[in-house]
Formats: sequence, C-alpha cells, structure tokens
Amino acid sequence: MSGVEIIGLGHYAPERIVPNAEIETRLGLEPGWIKRRTGIEARRYVGDDQALSDIAIKAGEAAIASAGLSRDDVGLLLLATSTPDHLLPPTAPLVAHRLGLDNAGGIDMAGACAGFIYALTLADSYVKSHGTTVLVIAANILSRRINPAERSSSVLFADAAGAVLLAPSRRADSGVRGAHLAAKGAHYGLITIPAGGSRKPFARDLDENETLMIMSDGQAVYAKAVAMMTRAAEIALERSGVGANDVTHFIPHQANARMMTTVAQHIGVRPETLRSTIAQFGNSSAATIPLTLSISANEKTYKAGDTVLMTAAGAGLTGGAAVFRW
Repeated sequence: MSGVEIIGLGHYAPERIVPNAEIETRLGLEPGWIKRRTGIEARRYVGDDQALSDIAIKAGEAAIASAGLSRDDVGLLLLATSTPDHLLPPTAPLVAHRLGLDNAGGIDMAGACAGFIYALTLADSYVKSHGTTVLVIAANILSRRINPAERSSSVLFADAAGAVLLAPSRRADSGVRGAHLAAKGAHYGLITIPAGGSRKPFARDLDENETLMIMSDGQAVYAKAVAMMTRAAEIALERSGVGANDVTHFIPHQANARMMTTVAQHIGVRPETLRSTIAQFGNSSAATIPLTLSISANEKTYKAGDTVLMTAAGAGLTGGAAVFRW
C-alpha cells in the first residue's frame, strides 16, 4: 500500500452561537459592518466548562466513528492547536487517552492558522513510511484569547475543532501529491500574545491584556497572508503536476471571505470549487480547513480521484498548501 486515503472526517462546533449584532453593539459598530468586511454572520464560542481537549475529542470521536475503525489501529495523533489545555504537559496525550488510542503516540503542533497543513503533510508521510493510521485533529478556543475591546480580533475569531483520519491505501496516486510549507519570521510580530512564554513569563503584576491576542496591523496581515497562501498553493500545484483548473475542491483557511475569494482568483481555480463555512462559523485558526472538509462532505460528496487544494497562512508568519488526491 503506497497511497494514503482519508477514511474518516469529523468536526465539532460549540452550541453557543454569537451573532454579529452582539459584537457590533459592544464595539459600537453599525449593523452589518462585520459581514461587509469579513463575510462572517455568526461564530461559535465554547461553554465555561469546556477546555480544548473537550472539543478536540468530539471531533476525533466523529472521525473515528465515520471510519468504523478499531482504535487499536491508530498509530499516531497529531493535535494542531494554539490554545492547549496547559502550557505543560501537551494536550495530545490526554486527547489520545480519552479517545482510547492506547497504541498511539500523541504530540501538539503549534502552527497557528497553518497548523492543519503542517500536521496533514507530516501525517501523510508517517502513514506512507510506517503503514499505520494517523488521526489529525485541529482545534482552537480563540474566544478566550481575543481582546473584547479590540475590533480586529473580536470580529473574526471563534472556537471549533475538525478531524481527519488517514490510512494506507492501495491506490498509489492517493494522498498528498504536492505540498509546500512556508515561514516568514520577519513578520513574526504581526499577530501575537505578548505574555505567557519564556520571553515574558507570567508574573503577579502582569497586565491581563498582555495575555490576549494583538493584531498590530490588520492590512499588513491581509496582504501578506494573501501572498503567502497564493504562492504556497502555486508551488504545491506545480509539485503535484496538477493545474488550477483541475482542482475539484478548493478549501482555503477561512480567515475572511474577501481573502478567500482573492486567493482563489490569484491561483486561478474555478469559483464553484471554493468551499466555505466562514459565514456561520467564523475563523477558528487551524481548525477551519478540517471543519470545512467535514461539513462540506455532507453537501459535496468526495469521491476517488477528486483533487482537493488546501492553503493557509497565519501568525508567525507560517503558511503552506497541500494538494490531496482523494
């Protein structure tokens, strides 16, 4: 078996729906401002009793159930998140334990909005080299990291989880056919949470706002993310030997509706291939692509031979793209 196939998809979006009106009222924005700027109509926030592991487990459970696979057959869990349960220990071992993955390794991957792309490419290689099944979960609770008084992050970010289960396939042409991973550390400070790491540890006199997200230049983030997502996708397509017109499903990171449309136009994919969930679920960072994969599967059935192009960019700046043959 030299190929890789997705045998299970799952997602979880918290029950609490936060409409634009709630945020527009708080920030003093005119009605309709958020939708016009971002394409978002509502987003989901977790309950007070939910942690990152709780929502990751729900998405993982759904993916495993849809595959009908024995949990003993899963050899690795990759958890893409920027909001783990704790700084230490990593959250993946807890998620693996609670999912009953007794034979699996588990590790957190902090790749910001591009975390799922990084995890997917690593998972694909692991399946091919070790012949075992890998569960990839991307999940974030960003509602606890936004500054309620800051417009740029308050209008965008949300909570959600998505999961894919990868397994060996007899179809040699299935799996990641081309990928490109990118990092532009020169723009490291465009999106940041200043405190909590080794650069600025927690302290008694720490200003609470320094533990919240800061987006210092929204226009710069937009421009650089568009450029990174576009270029990464072009390189991934070239490496896969696939043309933009051959893409069956285009699933970009759901950062902003206008951004996704712009990237699609730059790459040259057909408009009808764009899959989006941003209107009702907002931007949950790394979780947006697997969330959209899972939700779209209920509307646009994926079939053998379909070509899925995924691309993302986010804090760091980190980014990447992958061409997956279903």
